Amino acid sequence: MFTGLIQETGKITRLVSSGRTILLTCQASSDLLADYKVGDSMAINGVCLTAVKKTEQTFTVEIMPETYQRTTFSKAKIADEVNLERALAFNGRIEGHFVAGHADTTTRLAEKRVLENALILTFDYPQELAGEIIPQGSIAINGVSLTVTGANARRFSVGLIPHSKDQTNLGKLNRGDLVNIETDLLGKYLKAQRKEQPHE
Repeated sequence: MFTGLIQETGKITRLVSSGRTILLTCQASSDLLADYKVGDSMAINGVCLTAVKKTEQTFTVEIMPETYQRTTFSKAKIADEVNLERALAFNGRIEGHFVAGHADTTTRLAEKRVLENALILTFDYPQELAGEIIPQGSIAINGVSLTVTGANARRFSVGLIPHSKDQTNLGKLNRGDLVNIETDLLGKYLKAQRKEQPHE
């Protein structure tokens, strides 16, 4: 479980592919990895992955076919910048929202504009997630906890304050770039409950 508050960005340093299985090595600071060990979780661009190898400033995870199909890792390249967050410690504050690290799907950036101190990012609304992305609801984009500022049947928008823009890879996105998204857990349960309700 994660909060969607990115601790730092890292860089992909190695990719070893075998079909849709990938061994991915990422560089990170020694501070972030100080007590990180094999078997621990890390959210990389919002996807919860388990360390299979670790050095002082790198860690390696194994990506299985299901994750490959649902996320941007199918397009990952050496030197890509990625958002990193260690798993939540339950003796700490929860200042974002609960993020499972299980990306629902990917979508593309449709528009990027500046509004005073905010960077407004507008994305295509994946139709398979209809009803799960609503104005003022929570969403994780590449693992970053954000509030939906607007949504219609085709698109949804979020706003980044300067800190979020500078401390994550979202500020560097260009139109057409692919991102991982995870909708709010509560929204998923409510949607599932509505489906199960008997029709009058």
